[in-house]
Amino acid sequence: MTYRRSLTAMALALAGLVAHPSAAGAATEADPSASVTANPSPSSGVSSVQWKSCPDYSDEVIQSLRVTQEQVPAFRTLMKRLECGTVSVPLDHRDPGGRKIDIAVTRLAATDKAHRLGATAVLPGGPGNSGYLDPILRAALRNEEMAKLNERYDIIGFDPRGVGYSTKVACPTLPGGPQEPGALTKEAARKIYDGQVAANQKCGRSDAAFLGQLTTGNVAKDLDLVRAALGERKLSLLGFSWGTYLGMVYRSLFPEHTARAFLDSVAPPWTRFDEHVKDSAEAAERDFGRMAAWLSRRDETYGLGATARQVREQVAKLVRDYDKSPKTYTDLPRPIDGSAVADLAKRNSTEWARAGKALAELRTATGTTAPPTVKEMLSGGQMMGTPVPGAPEMLNMTMNWAVACNEDSSRAGFDTAWRAYQELVKRHPATGRSWGLGVMCAGWPLPVQEATLKRSSGSLVLAGHLYEFMSVYDWTLQTRRAIGGTVYTVADDVHVSTTRVPECAAEVVRYFETGRIDRGCGGSAIPS
Repeated sequence: MTYRRSLTAMALALAGLVAHPSAAGAATEADPSASVTANPSPSSGVSSVQWKSCPDYSDEVIQSLRVTQEQVPAFRTLMKRLECGTVSVPLDHRDPGGRKIDIAVTRLAATDKAHRLGATAVLPGGPGNSGYLDPILRAALRNEEMAKLNERYDIIGFDPRGVGYSTKVACPTLPGGPQEPGALTKEAARKIYDGQVAANQKCGRSDAAFLGQLTTGNVAKDLDLVRAALGERKLSLLGFSWGTYLGMVYRSLFPEHTARAFLDSVAPPWTRFDEHVKDSAEAAERDFGRMAAWLSRRDETYGLGATARQVREQVAKLVRDYDKSPKTYTDLPRPIDGSAVADLAKRNSTEWARAGKALAELRTATGTTAPPTVKEMLSGGQMMGTPVPGAPEMLNMTMNWAVACNEDSSRAGFDTAWRAYQELVKRHPATGRSWGLGVMCAGWPLPVQEATLKRSSGSLVLAGHLYEFMSVYDWTLQTRRAIGGTVYTVADDVHVSTTRVPECAAEVVRYFETGRIDRGCGGSAIPS
């Protein structure tokens, strides 16, 4: 099997350093205090939240959520404050009296109730990521600056339909079986394509009534019913990756219910999978140019070349060599081929030092066991760890698959996909092999359902990262042209890093408090 990173987990997620011309503080002002209302009356027709006890997690489960051992006591303290419940919503919003499903909801109430500004819903990525614990993991526990958001805002988390503690289904099989190591031939690509079509047909027809209702638009409508059940006239939105697209759709459908919105690593205002791959692949190769320049300045350490061009040529040669002669190591379950090399070349700047070391090891590797850094960086892509008993589901691949394919109007045939793959590998010699054949939604049997985005005058900040490939910076500009808003430029290549970097997180919190924001921040630091 290749080492390519799956695009399914970011299908809708999902240039030089220049200041964007957006004026500081240009985000349109909104009145988040208008969101404070009483709970809806029983006669309003709105479901109430069915509150219940929150899950009780072991220390092992908590640490499996990337919570450090030192943070476990703080996590447990926050869990004692967290409120957990469900809201009943229609499976098909066109048939409100029909089948109902449950949406799992959490709330971390504002600590400064006297100065409360409203409620902020965290919109998870994916599609298919859980957001149930996001009030803790993405807000209160992230860093001291981000935790301040909970002083004046309730933080709302939820599992979208099809995920985690919400109503969900599982396809009988997921796509993507083992692929023979080495360069992808047309014959092998045809087998991959045929297997994908068969898996898509089997999945899409397994529970079409449910799977056909897995769309961003329906998740947005669920969220608005959650808002009403919580007694909020408006919600502020904090979206990440695919959650940015969810935020766009929610704001388009419910502008009167949207207060302030901050969207980090902005998805494009369209949902074509083929264009997503094309744009992302171009951005990944561009960012490798930055990595190559960084490595060339440290040639005495990595030995990959004294100029960026030499590093590029050396890595492209490694891709070709490992595709021609994949290497098998006794301590890795699958051989390493050119796609593994390309995956290392595609890492963001926080991993350049380790990726450079792994690439250097691959140049000279001769033993029967994998070089240490290669094993460290690539074994995670080969081995699916055994889930910790009692751990919440953090990613549902059936939901990811269904949302992406329900909204993908490309659904390429084999000849089109094969030509696109050949062109991609030719144009991007260092990173192109990591992408694989772009046929995720080929043969998906359910109809295309694309959302319609609309402009509104509400407050909106679009945080685009200059160099990243998972959410290409140009998508931020395209989204602004489509729906308006203020561009906030993050000068890094790290997906959804804004709230992880304290100085950037401080600006995010100030935006939610005041409605004003500067032009951008530095983002994650490049290693020294």
